[in-house]
Amino acid sequence: MKYMLFICGDEAITISPEEGREMGEATESWVDSTTSRGIRLQGDRLAGPGDATTVRVRDGEMLVADGPFAETKEFIAGFDIIECANLDEAIEVAAAHPVSRFGAVEVRPYWQP
Repeated sequence: MKYMLFICGDEAITISPEEGREMGEATESWVDSTTSRGIRLQGDRLAGPGDATTVRVRDGEMLVADGPFAETKEFIAGFDIIECANLDEAIEVAAAHPVSRFGAVEVRPYWQP
């Protein structure tokens, strides 16, 4: 089953340059490991919330706003698409992601009619 992992950061959390380097190395290792095992299908980092554009259509009129959909300190910093046997395995994969130690990783299954 396919799952989307939303890699979430928090503007209130700061890390040192050393922690940033360690996080980068740990993330590369996680990506290499999950990709080589055939679990991670795709993923990437996203630009910050300040670069977001939100589009809505109401009564046939397009409304475009600069910024993210929600005003919050937490933001989606990246995503990964994984394929696992079940939710338990997807949770294990998400818990191993380095960002889970200071941010959050939301696990969401693909919609199945």
